[in-house]
Amino acid sequence: MNASSPLPSRLATADLALASVSSVMSAADMSGKVDPDRIAIAFRSDRLLRVDGEAPSVWSPFSGFWRGGDGWLRTHGNYPHHARALCRGLGMPADTGADELRSLFGAASVQESVDRIVAAGGLAVAVRRENPDHDAVLRERPLVEVTRIGGGEPSKPQASRDRAAPLRGIRVLDLTRVIAGPVCTRTLALLGADVLRIDPPNLPEPEWQHFDTGHGKRSTLLDARSPQMPALLSKADVVVLGYRPAALERLGLSPAVLAELHPGLIIAQLSAWGLDHPDRAGFDSLVQAESGIAMIESPDGERPGALPAQALDHSAGYLLAAAICETLARREREGGTWHISTSLRRVAAELLGMPRRDEPQPEREIDPAIHSQQFTISGRSVATAAPALPGFSFEAPHAWGGDRPRWRSPRTARE
Repeated sequence: MNASSPLPSRLATADLALASVSSVMSAADMSGKVDPDRIAIAFRSDRLLRVDGEAPSVWSPFSGFWRGGDGWLRTHGNYPHHARALCRGLGMPADTGADELRSLFGAASVQESVDRIVAAGGLAVAVRRENPDHDAVLRERPLVEVTRIGGGEPSKPQASRDRAAPLRGIRVLDLTRVIAGPVCTRTLALLGADVLRIDPPNLPEPEWQHFDTGHGKRSTLLDARSPQMPALLSKADVVVLGYRPAALERLGLSPAVLAELHPGLIIAQLSAWGLDHPDRAGFDSLVQAESGIAMIESPDGERPGALPAQALDHSAGYLLAAAICETLARREREGGTWHISTSLRRVAAELLGMPRRDEPQPEREIDPAIHSQQFTISGRSVATAAPALPGFSFEAPHAWGGDRPRWRSPRTARE
């Protein structure tokens, strides 16, 4: 490990980031040398993002660490419906301020507050110390699991042999939100895939989040129960799922149902806590808090801290993209319907099993100007982090929800 790091932490954040990006290069048979500074900027892309010259506000006042009567809890309320649920669970109005929340949390046990928020549909976890035995059990399973779950003849080659766009001709349906899934599909689009992201019409995406991870993808609004969905799936090579497993079951989009209806499909699935927790929602910050990472990164041994980036999200996205590339090649040789899965919690266990330091390394300063790209999107000036993969440039994100729910035709066409 270097004396300084662009991602300083006690845990091996920079090593995890490097390994996850390198896995994509290996899977896509890419040459070139990765740049640790470029990777660090990509993993902290929300900090580089500028919209019309301004840094957007990316954290809600309802997201953060709070001291309870017997410890700490972590909440997440970046989406308005999660913030409303948090306030509803606590019996507080939606315009509750930080001082009122702090007083309320301090007067209750951590578990009491967590239970009330979760029961109302909000997101909160107790901040815990690491459990090495539990993490060791998690590491007994593959970091990314790949399983053949159905038949299907070997596919005709769809991907191009162009090293500048090795996935051109591959169709990817993107049913993900928030960082991990969008990073995965953004990476597939970067490699040339036709990626169509679908969002529900009644759940707007924060603009900054789309600008940060929407590169190269088309974006459409469509109810998952629409009759157009089976038609899109029937022509897809890959579907990437990022919603809770239980929600996918209710929508008829579980891997088992998709495999039965669409032989030959590659079904890639991301979750926060793993498929053993189908009803549980979560985000990178919550997994850091409950897994013990937040206390390992504590600035003083008392207050919880955080990794220098949402590294569980980003790493999971790159690792899943690498597995998709490998499985596309395997499907071409062997046929089959495939299920690929990983979770933020499994990635956290991997990080917790890597060598660590007693104290974070000094931070290495990076000039962000040489690791950024500029776009104009619907009249907005947007500056974002450049790709972590060497030799590639992003195509601009499309306007959120601005595309039709259909595939490009023919497969090799590019808009």
